[in-house]
Amino acid sequence: MLRQYELVERVKDYDPDADEALLNRAYVYTVQKHGTQKRASGDPYFSHPVEVAGLMTDLGLDQETIITALLHDTVEDTLATIEDIEENFGGEVARLVDGVTKLSKIEAMPENERAAENLRKFLLAMSEDIRVLLVKLGDRLHNMRTLHFIKNEDKRRRIARETMDIYAPLAERVGMYEYMREMQLLAFEQLEPEAYKTITGRLEQIRRQDGGQVDAIALAIKQSLAEAGLMVEVSGREKHPYSIWKKMAERHVSFEQVTDIMAFRVITESEADCYAALGVLHTVWQFIPGRFKDYISTPKNNGYRSLHTSLIYENSMRVEVQIRTREMHRRNEFGLAAHWAYKQGDRPDGQVGWLRDLIEIVDASHDAEELLEHTRMAIYQDRIFAFTPKGALFQLPKGSTPVDFAFAVHTDLGAQTVGAKINGRHMPLRTPLNNGDVVEIIKGSTAEPQLSWLGFVVTGKARAAIRRSVRLKERAEVAEIGAKLFDEIAARVPAKIGKKAKTDALKRLDMEDEEDLMYAIGAAKIEDREVMEALVPGCTAEIADEEEWGRQEQAISIRGLTPGVGYQLATCCHPVPGDRIVGLRKPNEGVEVHTIDCLELASGIDADWLDLSWGKRSKGAVGRLRATLYDRPGALAEMAGIFGQNMANIRALELSETEHPFGVYEVDLEVQDLAHLTRILSALRASDAVAQAERM
Repeated sequence: MLRQYELVERVKDYDPDADEALLNRAYVYTVQKHGTQKRASGDPYFSHPVEVAGLMTDLGLDQETIITALLHDTVEDTLATIEDIEENFGGEVARLVDGVTKLSKIEAMPENERAAENLRKFLLAMSEDIRVLLVKLGDRLHNMRTLHFIKNEDKRRRIARETMDIYAPLAERVGMYEYMREMQLLAFEQLEPEAYKTITGRLEQIRRQDGGQVDAIALAIKQSLAEAGLMVEVSGREKHPYSIWKKMAERHVSFEQVTDIMAFRVITESEADCYAALGVLHTVWQFIPGRFKDYISTPKNNGYRSLHTSLIYENSMRVEVQIRTREMHRRNEFGLAAHWAYKQGDRPDGQVGWLRDLIEIVDASHDAEELLEHTRMAIYQDRIFAFTPKGALFQLPKGSTPVDFAFAVHTDLGAQTVGAKINGRHMPLRTPLNNGDVVEIIKGSTAEPQLSWLGFVVTGKARAAIRRSVRLKERAEVAEIGAKLFDEIAARVPAKIGKKAKTDALKRLDMEDEEDLMYAIGAAKIEDREVMEALVPGCTAEIADEEEWGRQEQAISIRGLTPGVGYQLATCCHPVPGDRIVGLRKPNEGVEVHTIDCLELASGIDADWLDLSWGKRSKGAVGRLRATLYDRPGALAEMAGIFGQNMANIRALELSETEHPFGVYEVDLEVQDLAHLTRILSALRASDAVAQAERM
């Protein structure tokens, strides 16, 4: 553990103007506040914040960050308050400490919700000042270094999983690769102990047997570059055990089949030397096509810059080589931390593009599961590069589509997307993008995100925005159904309902506005009787007949509502416009629409029944029919031709049974209404290829 004077000397070495007295006071404060508290290792608890502060000095960060590291657990684990911190160390330190402090008080929440709430607060604080993230990463790294002292295996695995899923990717996204690699290695040891033991054992075996091969290859690279007049530093190492295991898992190969276990780093004096060195290496040794990446001309989102290539060395050995300048190397290893450590006078600025995306995700996510899912997507590592027609560059996860691209450019553009051109050609919105694609988004002023997009988008930002839009639309449409039901309910009370009665009812029901009430009625979260009592207290005492509670004077029109949003069309009877329909209203499930003669309605379903109507000019639904065809060549084609002639699109077709000389097919068809479906059935029955056709 660092002694008090050692910590202060470290800070003074790179920042002679640092306030020595303030640093000493912070050190003493954390020692006094944590007092006799112990860690799982048996060490005094204050050794942890002191070590985290030491990690921050390794990054050359300012005194406010060092003091924050010293105090980051005092509010959570001692009697100290944020007000105490502000009084003793100033408002800036207090704000940073508050940002790092975990929400450990919400123990009543399920585990995933606690993690989500901690992450939510953390991301919001980090958006204001990136130093919050730097201290938190140091805190997590030191906790991982001492994780083996925790006796409870489940707790160790939970912390390791959280580190692997959230903190290691966050370290990567801000370019702190040293932190990322160590976190991954320590988490890997806990999550896959057998694999960790096997791979590290094999690497140790290679190390003993290689006879200085790594040094020999590094020397050969250096000599080849020196002969070309380039003065460089070359270092070599085995690849990270976790990255080897990940490659084995992704490619389904054994350890022996992972050929590029050795990696070498070439440090040059200038950017021009990087490209010159690359040319020399590709001339002396054969390079592997598809394995070259230029992160100098096109840096990663986190500012990472380097040339990557893979070469075939002697005896068909594959080696990976990274080429960068000294300045690039410093920034690559410690990323944003290195950048801000060398800023003069300015307060660190946390407004990074990907971080703003994370904050949008926090705002759009509906619950804990969504927040964690979308955040993991947003910090996913494998990236591709795509361009706008004007040349602006955007980095996206592999597998991203034009819809992901549109949301990456701007949330409003994503919401208005109706089509896309990729490299000048119209392509489906679900088309995966490739490196270097030029994407032009076609938008419509009245367009809105579609629920079906969730089937192919891969970015957390896109998924969060789509789900939020669909939820808002669903709420509006359910509230519209509720408003129609409210008129029916209000007609049953012995008084004329005006604005004042509605306002008083909202207060009695503890609801904020009228839309909340209509949504609660439409979603069956509140009973008719409760609404009537709230409108006119005491009016329900005179209603003795239970059937009167559900009495409905007029059929409710669902015209203008969207199937799958405001209501669901039942899959048991497949109603289409023109059918006589009823709705089943279940709490938190919305309205499910059935035909009046659906057999499911006789099964004793516990739900409110609504009398529904399609409304004028309602069009479009999926009808299901069964067709028995003669088992002979061309019969299926003739049936498909009938569908085409009648402008009906096949959504699904299944051969359900065969019995010579017949085959029975079940078909889902997009039709306009009942009359359209009836014409199709008539045309099928008139065909020589069809023995029988009926609606299901």
